[in-house]
Amino acid sequence: MTTTSPDPTEAVAPPVGALLIDFGGVLTVPIARAFRALGAGAGLDPDDALRVLATHAGARAALVAHERGRLDDEGFEDAFAAALVESGGRVEPRGLLAGLATHLDLDEPMVDLVREARAARIPVALVSNSLGRDCYARVDLDELFDVTVISGQVGVRKPSREIYRIACARLGVDPRECVLVDDLEHNLVGAARLGIRGILHRTADESLPRIREALSLPAPTTASR
Repeated sequence: MTTTSPDPTEAVAPPVGALLIDFGGVLTVPIARAFRALGAGAGLDPDDALRVLATHAGARAALVAHERGRLDDEGFEDAFAAALVESGGRVEPRGLLAGLATHLDLDEPMVDLVREARAARIPVALVSNSLGRDCYARVDLDELFDVTVISGQVGVRKPSREIYRIACARLGVDPRECVLVDDLEHNLVGAARLGIRGILHRTADESLPRIREALSLPAPTTASR
């Protein structure tokens, strides 16, 4: 019988030792809930607000510019509100982003997982595309994260590999040592180009065991649940 020896030139991935994590839709309830509330409040079908943002050329361009830090909150609000009105909605631009933020309730088990990782001395970075200055008002960024990489502040947005490169550099870790938790698959694909492993988030019940396994965190005891 012929045996094949492992190729010594084949790179072996190092163990995961750092966590990159998204905000909206991962550490909060699904972001679609906030947009559904906005759509209903504007007199539209609840699903129309997110549809307009995804398909209206002006609104989409404004979102990209906002996420890259090239358009402030008010500029984005003006463009998005105009697109919603064009679609038959009734909405005032000012306060639009703050209103969205009020519907982004924290997913406490996911937030607790971040605290658990930091307590275990695992480096943690927030990697998030911007959505208004009030988006992160419900959390203490310094308590939860070693570093925060927010697209509007660094001038590059997910899924560009550059934003993940910035996060890894600030943490002082090799990208291949990281796992990214995100609710959008294309963001994970972008990170994978640097060798970052990914967990597609849907619910805390699904993600928490996978994150703990990836980071070698112990399962919680019954008393701590």
